[in-house]
Amino acid sequence: MAMQAKWTKRTILDKMQQVGLMPVVRASSPAQAVRLARAIAAGGVTVLEVTMTVPGAIEALRTLVKENPELLIGAGTVLDPETARTCILEGAQFIVSPGTNVRTIEMCNRYTVPSLPGALTPTEVITAWEAGADVVKIFPASAMGGAKYIKSLKAPLPQIEMIPTGGVSLSSAKEFLEVGSFALGVGADLADTKAIDEGRDADVTATARKYMEIIAEFRAGL
Repeated sequence: MAMQAKWTKRTILDKMQQVGLMPVVRASSPAQAVRLARAIAAGGVTVLEVTMTVPGAIEALRTLVKENPELLIGAGTVLDPETARTCILEGAQFIVSPGTNVRTIEMCNRYTVPSLPGALTPTEVITAWEAGADVVKIFPASAMGGAKYIKSLKAPLPQIEMIPTGGVSLSSAKEFLEVGSFALGVGADLADTKAIDEGRDADVTATARKYMEIIAEFRAGL
């Protein structure tokens, strides 16, 4: 399946920034990943990253792309260009990695699909950006001091868009927005597989709504 024609690289990046939240969907099966993604989407979050750590991740990706065309679905934890290409051909609209693999970035650029490699130090951030990254994922952000660290990175590198991931929660979201984050990468605080297993999909949806309210309130105050 080819990438959906209605999205260009620019419109995908604009949509990511507009939504302001990028949930990281980790799950124990494709069915659980799809259910989790849909519970999050019901809360108004239309951008989601399905990680390749999900057993049968491609199946989950394929299902969401086919059955939920209103969502922007990306592939996460992509470690090499071959996996990136497979995901893109299955309809992934952006590629996220925990680290920087220059060949993966090049593959994304070949297909004009946004690339969001992970980096942590200033040198890594610059390396990713120079290799053609569209947005750099700062991971794990919490290990380096959270929002204060993003602020420190953005001071000399204001031209590089950054998505903090790792340690973003309802209590820290506003702080991460205040330091100029492009969007927020949120993991287990939102993508709660235990809630899904216990049939509490509505709890996941409610948390998604809370995140979107924090983003809306922050923007209203600007």
